[in-house]
Amino acid sequence: MIRNKEFLLYKNFKRPEILNDMSILIEETEKTSVKDNKDKLLYLFYDIASNLIELAASHGYKGNLWHMYLTYLLANNENPYSLATEQKGDINGTLNDIALHDFEIFRSLFEIDLDIIEKKLNTGCMDQIVHFEGPDENGKLFNKRVRDRICRLGTSLSKTHSVEDFKAVITDFYKEFGVGKFGLHKAFRVERNKKDEVVIKPITKITHVYLDDLVGYEIAKQKLIDNTEAFVYGRPANNCLLFGDAGTGKSSSIKGILNKYYENGLRIIEIYKHQFKDINAVIAQIKNRNYKFILYMDDLSFEDFEIEYKYLKAVIEGGLEKKPDNVLIYATSNRRHLIKETWSDREDVRNDNGIHKSDTMQEKLSLVYRFGVTIYFEKPDKKEFQNIVKVLARKKGLNIPDEELLMSANRFELNHGGLSGRTAVQFIDYLLGKDEKRGDH
Repeated sequence: MIRNKEFLLYKNFKRPEILNDMSILIEETEKTSVKDNKDKLLYLFYDIASNLIELAASHGYKGNLWHMYLTYLLANNENPYSLATEQKGDINGTLNDIALHDFEIFRSLFEIDLDIIEKKLNTGCMDQIVHFEGPDENGKLFNKRVRDRICRLGTSLSKTHSVEDFKAVITDFYKEFGVGKFGLHKAFRVERNKKDEVVIKPITKITHVYLDDLVGYEIAKQKLIDNTEAFVYGRPANNCLLFGDAGTGKSSSIKGILNKYYENGLRIIEIYKHQFKDINAVIAQIKNRNYKFILYMDDLSFEDFEIEYKYLKAVIEGGLEKKPDNVLIYATSNRRHLIKETWSDREDVRNDNGIHKSDTMQEKLSLVYRFGVTIYFEKPDKKEFQNIVKVLARKKGLNIPDEELLMSANRFELNHGGLSGRTAVQFIDYLLGKDEKRGDH
């Protein structure tokens, strides 16, 4: 019954073997008798169940795993309809009618009576598949926020009474959250697959840092917020360089910006120096999506023999193809000028009594000039460091007198990197660890 129906839009499924095997199983168990091939069908069922449990364990799904699998297919399938509704919501025309055809098939899949399979095959474990409870979630690698959205969507789809209702639910989901990896995830990394193609992979476990967690640096944070808000809301914005001393919160500020504006469509793709030659391939995959993408380059700097910065310069400004409006580059660095200078750079000076710097230096400095916004993160002085410690201690619920707290903090920073926000965080974590250790005893 199911295998004779063809999807017109929703093809190229992830984990298609589950759908194919279930189609065969339903078709065979609908027959009057399964006596002659019951062992074969039982083997097929257990294979399906194993795959469903594996999917549930890796993504954190609960409840009816067959429904969760179908919902997983719908939420991740990028096709002309899902991509169009991601941007516009409800659409009219032929594409809408074609989508209704596919949703009718999906709804029939949701309505499969798994009890019939159980009665015919007596598997003994169907109830566990329909009412699946996952293990303890501590330490799991799946994204709980994404999991919850998929589970809610699956429950809503299972309660629809018509194909029109089914379409309305999934269309609203696409409009609110998007489709595929960019719709469901915040942050990504760049890899190459076995075919040596550039692929963008979701980061499923990310650090939940918020700007309020970064004590101080109010002027620096506000400059970053202003530029990012302009970008997110479609106003002119600039590529941004965060530079300054180590441990002053540059990277944490970028993570905080992501968490602050994710619901407004902001996404971040982390790119390392050796991947700069792949930037154009990355942009090609994101330029037509309904999101704002920051290409994030952490701890950016170049030695004098490294030439990867030339790829970056060409992308930021100077290539034949204009950088898309939905892409910005944010970088952090401990160096103001990014590229190491040598005294030989300064020796190649032109005439005019040495007024003009050398061509070599101009070549290196031109990369920095391509960042329209530069934000300086300065190492805190003693008073600022102590204030950071006190604020963090209060946030973490540490009930230690200020005099004792600051005396310990001063001793700690002398042996752990000096005055910085990072050292303050490490000190508070050290105190929390000591408290937990005492609590174990």
